[in-house]
Amino acid sequence: MADKDRRERAGRGAGGGSAAYGLGLIGALVYYIQQADGFWPGVLGVLKALVWPAFAVYYLLKVVGA
Repeated sequence: MADKDRRERAGRGAGGGSAAYGLGLIGALVYYIQQADGFWPGVLGVLKALVWPAFAVYYLLKVVGA
């Protein structure tokens, strides 16, 4: 019975990261689509919006010199 309780509690509180990612995705979509001056740059903007955390981590590590 204790294992079942532990498994049920394990999933609680894990939704905050996905909410932040979702809001960031929407913001990135709006930004990249506004910057696009045609159809294909808009498509590229959608693809960039899907992987925006990778860009953020890359440039953060670049700034700190890692």
